[in-house]
This record gives sequence, C-alpha cells and structure tokens, in this order.
Amino acid sequence: MRGVEADAPWTERFVRVNGITLHIAEAGPTDAPLVLLLHGFPDHFVSWRFQLPALADHYHVVAPDLRGYNLSDKPPSGYDVATLATDIRELIYTLGQRGAAIVGHDWGGFIAWVVGIREPEVVHKLAILNAPHPITLTRGWKHPGQLRRSAYIAFFQRRGFAERAIERDGYALLWRTFRAADRGRAWLTDEDIQRNIDAIRRPGALGAALEYYRQLPQTLAYVSPMRVIGVPTLLFWGELDPYLGPWMPDDLEPWASNLQVKRFPTLGHWPHLQAPESINDMLQAFLYLR
Repeated sequence: MRGVEADAPWTERFVRVNGITLHIAEAGPTDAPLVLLLHGFPDHFVSWRFQLPALADHYHVVAPDLRGYNLSDKPPSGYDVATLATDIRELIYTLGQRGAAIVGHDWGGFIAWVVGIREPEVVHKLAILNAPHPITLTRGWKHPGQLRRSAYIAFFQRRGFAERAIERDGYALLWRTFRAADRGRAWLTDEDIQRNIDAIRRPGALGAALEYYRQLPQTLAYVSPMRVIGVPTLLFWGELDPYLGPWMPDDLEPWASNLQVKRFPTLGHWPHLQAPESINDMLQAFLYLR
C-alpha cells in the first residue's frame, strides 16, 4: 500500500515478526543491502521521512513502527530490551537478509546499541542519533545534570497517572514538548506534530510506549555481559538535547572499538529532522564505506 501521503516516496505493509505484526515503510530495491531505521519516543516511522528516500538509491531501506507504536501490534508484554532486540533480528530475517546496517534515534538508537551487543551476527554497521549506550545508564546518569534532564522518566513510571496526564487537553503535553524543540518553526510543522499525536493516540499505543521506560530497571541485566561492539559505529550527538546531556557520548571507545562521534553544537534531540541534508550526507558516506 502507498505511504501516509499520496506521493510519499515509500510503500507500506505488514510483516509477522517474533509472534507479532509490525507495520513497516520501505523504499529502494528489495534485493539491495538492508538498512533499518528505528524511531524513538514519541515518534513513529514517519520520523525518517527524509532518510527513507535519501538512502533508497543504494539500499533497501525499512523503517518499522516499533512494537506498540502506531500501526504495529500492541501486545501486553515484550517491551524489555531483550525482546525488542529480538524483534529487530527477526525483522532482518523476515526481510530475507542475514544482517543489516541499523540506524536508530532515541529509543530506536538504544535498541540498536542492544542489538549490537546481544545480536552482533546480524549487525553490519550501527549509526546512532542521540541515544545513550547502555553503559551510561550506570555511569552517565550519575551526573547531576542528567538526573534533572531525566526527571520525566520517574513521571512515566506512574502507571495510569502518566497516561491521563499526557492525554489531557488533546495531548497538550506532547504538543508542548514538540513545539519547544522548534519554537521558530524552522523544521517542525503543526502537521508533523499532529501526525505523531495521531499515531500515539491509537488504542494501546501510549501505554505501550511508556512501557519501554517502565522496563528500564531490568535493562542492565538484559544486556549483560556488556560485550564490546566491533562493527563500524557512528554516533551523532545534538548537544542542545534537553533530555540527554553532551557528556553522554564521552569515553565510549572501550565499549565500541570502531567508533566515530559527530557532535553538533547547534542541534538538539532530533538532528535527522533539524538538519536532514547534513545527516543524510554523513549517513551515506558512512554506509557506503566498505
């Protein structure tokens, strides 16, 4: 089926993965090397609207709605990172490949790190945008500035209360969150925000998305032992991120032995939306390197 817009440069379909149905958008030849684009909270696959067509000349580019989001299934369980990583491994196999380059932002980036640690055999390259490596859950979050930035996670733990607060007044809290990221309306339109609101308000989607955060206390157990990631890894970091401090990418070389870090002093939490041409150029150069 066609994309969310009549002229969208991708097609959409549903696939069975790890016992659930995932909705995916895809572009490019299906026999080309596979690139997966994993979105974060509170987004869905459309977060990659600039990357899907940009990479499609040389790759089979696939952006799923992650488990629980938008049009994908919303089962009552399976939001621990071990299951989420298995979803991605099985998606790669379902798409007829044995491995892929994985690009992830926010929660999608965190899942990409975990796939690199737990499922190294299916990862050719990793590109991460503003998502902490699991080791920073114990190290980086001890920084007093990060504790302040992460206060929203404690709010998300309040089952039922958090859902009601977010849903209030037509999801006003999410509207304010997105609009605060682009007060000048330089890269985020009201239509973009409404598209994300429409996705997160689907029955069961908000609770499923919050469940990712509610599983965080068990995360370190799921990624133990903390294996070193050996594949080429590119970490993009917008240093104006209000949620994740600029210290988060520091000293990760012991855990990713083939790591490049690209810092952007003028970008925030969504670098791929704020500066898509620059990010796309760097992604293409990184992915094309053999």
